[in-house]
Amino acid sequence: MTQRIFTLSGYLFRSLLFSLAGLLYILVALAFYKVFFDPPKRTPDTDYYILVIGIFGMALTFLTTLSVAARANKAIHLPLLVRLPSRVEYLAAVLLAALVFAGLLQLFIAFLALVFGAPALSLRQALEIPPLWLSVNVLIAVLALHASDLVTAGWSRVYVYGLLAILLYGQEGADVIGRWLAAPLRRLASLFATRGWIGLSTPFSRAGEWTSSRGGEILEQLLGFVFWPFEAVTNATIQGFFSRTQALAPAILLLYATILFLLAADFLATKDLFLTE
Repeated sequence: MTQRIFTLSGYLFRSLLFSLAGLLYILVALAFYKVFFDPPKRTPDTDYYILVIGIFGMALTFLTTLSVAARANKAIHLPLLVRLPSRVEYLAAVLLAALVFAGLLQLFIAFLALVFGAPALSLRQALEIPPLWLSVNVLIAVLALHASDLVTAGWSRVYVYGLLAILLYGQEGADVIGRWLAAPLRRLASLFATRGWIGLSTPFSRAGEWTSSRGGEILEQLLGFVFWPFEAVTNATIQGFFSRTQALAPAILLLYATILFLLAADFLATKDLFLTE
């Protein structure tokens, strides 16, 4: 199985590398280096170096995964797909090819910025960079798979990205949601009170007051836990070191990626394929 995945990923990697899209990504990477790491203008700070190249890797990984998935979804690859014992191997090859292509370009830009910009990287910070960038790139690549036609089954991409949007909105608008939930609780308490059901009115009234005053804060904390790894990675990079708790963030990101990949594999394994010409 491993040999088949590596062979397919190598084929998809070469297909992208020697294409117009691959050339465009290389030119974009060089332009990014020229804009953000122009040696005559600045010597980048360590946190700037890690965060900016990390963000570039995220964006490049997302676009690269979409490109590789689009190529894998072409009808000319049907003979390869039907000969595989499992479609999951095909999906793993797509993911690996995209990660390798984007990772090599990211490392190339990091090397140029390190040699010609000379940021003051300590040995500890240099050792923290690979798991940091890799965990984020893997998660972004799996999210890109869900956005591709290769994996999408029905409205699956709407569900996945809609849930992410809801979580993001819920974190930012937790106070508004808390007050919105408090309103119907208070109305129910008032309705029960007018009918003389004081035993039911009192708990609903208290629940409404608690939701209005503390519900938004609790909801924000609960939803904030989902996005805590991103915040922990950013804060640790700016501070220059990872605490014991923050060091778990890359592992949690890989856990998210694993769950999403299993979901993508289930979509691909059970859907009817409509490959493009």
